Amino acid sequence: MALRFGPDRLPTRPEIAVFVSGVTSMGLEILAGRILAPEFGSSIYTWGGIIGVSLAALSLGYHRGGKRAAENASHSRLIAVFLATGLCVAGIVLFGDLIVQSTGVLPLPSRFVSLPAITILFGPPTYLLGYVSPYAAELAGGDVGATAGHVYALGTVGSIVGAFATTYVLVPALSIPQIGLVIGLSAVVAAVAVAAPEFGDGTGLRVGGVAAALVLAAVVGGVGPSLAGDTVYGTQTAYQELRVVDRGDTRTLYLDGQPHSAMDLDDPNRHVFDYTRYFHASLLFIDDTDVDRVLFIGGGGFTGPRIFHEMYPNATVDVVELDPAVIDAADRYFGIPDSPRMNVHRGDGRRFLEETNRTYDVIVLDAYRKDSVPFQLTTVAFMQRASDRLDDDGVLLANLISAPSGPASKFYRAEYKTMRQVFPRVYSFPTAGGPVVQNVEVVATKRDGLVTESELRARNERRDIGIDLSAELDSYRRDEPTDDVPVLRDDRAPVDSLLDGMTGQRYVQVRANESTDAAEPASLNGSAERVTVVAA
Repeated sequence: MALRFGPDRLPTRPEIAVFVSGVTSMGLEILAGRILAPEFGSSIYTWGGIIGVSLAALSLGYHRGGKRAAENASHSRLIAVFLATGLCVAGIVLFGDLIVQSTGVLPLPSRFVSLPAITILFGPPTYLLGYVSPYAAELAGGDVGATAGHVYALGTVGSIVGAFATTYVLVPALSIPQIGLVIGLSAVVAAVAVAAPEFGDGTGLRVGGVAAALVLAAVVGGVGPSLAGDTVYGTQTAYQELRVVDRGDTRTLYLDGQPHSAMDLDDPNRHVFDYTRYFHASLLFIDDTDVDRVLFIGGGGFTGPRIFHEMYPNATVDVVELDPAVIDAADRYFGIPDSPRMNVHRGDGRRFLEETNRTYDVIVLDAYRKDSVPFQLTTVAFMQRASDRLDDDGVLLANLISAPSGPASKFYRAEYKTMRQVFPRVYSFPTAGGPVVQNVEVVATKRDGLVTESELRARNERRDIGIDLSAELDSYRRDEPTDDVPVLRDDRAPVDSLLDGMTGQRYVQVRANESTDAAEPASLNGSAERVTVVAA
């Protein structure tokens, strides 16, 4: 009988199978992006690999499934396909992190390094789901053309439902193990629907076993190394995985497994990561240190904005953060000051610059990550908008994650070159030394006059900016080589390829030690010795 669907009857078993296979396959693709992001990032190479492997696995499944369906299609074989898919999903939940981290060290070109993990984890279940459509078409019988068209249309509708449901419902509400449980159980439910109304030959026992494996995997939550410390809070946001972790007296915000903000629980206004101290170097480049207004693009745990708010009582601090879940977590676990001088805006930093009519003494661009950079915040057009929103002697400080030299430095040098298209002077301050991937603070000024390292040191000594930056000024740089990197523009900003050289390399962060100057508060004043290197 040909597949038909209408309000006068319930869907047939093959129709249910095809629809659920579409839901499950698309759910797996989106889940893949979340599982891979902490290790490989969410660049075009990662997503291109996910899509390519999924299409290849489906194609092979269609081919092999079609041959087997022509020989001996049966409901029992369709049930076996769904149960095997469910077991594969349980394996993804249980061993996904271990496989991702193990394959991440393979000696492959960085843009291809995610392919082994994608293939091992998501190739098998997607391949199995490819069997469903040809099996369903064969079981339905009837006119070949009409049946095939209906099957693939119904599978596509299922994929649409899977894409929207996973993106807008599952990811914001559930953890990765829980999302895997829902996707795996959808395959089990499909097996039950195909088996109904009879459960002969031990089908009920097999269904129960696969369901139990999925629940167990979700409860265990995965095998492999995890973040050191006690997880205070964790969630999947619409944009990333978010965790707040306490280790000793330090609370750290992790986004997709990378540390983004840290706070001393005993002294919340102390700089934990050394790179945030460099934010204050922006004040050495302007004429008037009595700043009126500062803008942070990217909030994270709001440690930088909060310290600026406390150190400079005459300054109003505006913060633009794209992810509302990050804002909520920062407020609950890091403490956003409840003050008329602290304004939090939820949205995109570039759009904010386009819509606001305010000008700023300092703009701190803190929205970049090691493996994922919003290209719209890197281009000449964006830099021009930032310049337009700065006062005449205003300063833009960009917190880049890159190497200052060597093969992994291309993004840093391209951004440096791009900023030079708009700003007369650009300086940089690597925070860890050497050619390793680290925080590189890039300062761009609207004034054309050169500020030398000796002048910065003199200003540091005579100005009261609340913090001694003598050690930080040691890394002063200018006039970087940029002949081999492009200017980033809205119509061509190859950020992913520029980040390619950093894939698989350690991200080195430097922790700031407590101040040894007993005459001044350790959290805000005095010198800080750079003592501890941490990597993610």
